Amino acid sequence: MNLNLYASLLRTGVPTAVGWLVAVALRHGLDLEATAVAGVLTPLAIFVYYGVFRFAEEHVSPRFGWLLGYARPPKYETPQLSLPRT
Repeated sequence: MNLNLYASLLRTGVPTAVGWLVAVALRHGLDLEATAVAGVLTPLAIFVYYGVFRFAEEHVSPRFGWLLGYARPPKYETPQLSLPRT
């Protein structure tokens, strides 16, 4: 498996799992309906978790990347494409 693919999958899966766990925990603490958790709270928790640790990784220390599942963001190479000459 390509290392960038592995890193991108981890950095998507870890915030998703954490966001879901936070949303479920908040649901029990706030007595919310399951549809509210699934539709609003889970994506919001994922977004906030990823945003906080991605910001910390970029501006505080690269070590915060581990909280996203992998210490470094994936690097995607852009292919050099040339336009056809006519």
